[in-house]
Amino acid sequence: ANDPYKSLKTALRAEIDEDAWTTLYSDTSRPFPKPRTGRIAVKVINHFGDEVLKVFGV
Repeated sequence: ANDPYKSLKTALRAEIDEDAWTTLYSDTSRPFPKPRTGRIAVKVINHFGDEVLKVFGV
């Protein structure tokens, strides 16, 4: 099986809660409280390591 998080799991060298890891395979964010600033930053990293960071008003 192709696990894109295998290297990270190995680097952390910790017990991994599989239910928590499965939420990383979603395109929907886990719930979080609205920040007082009214802004959030979203960072996307593709499998090549390219990164894009965008700030959104919420």
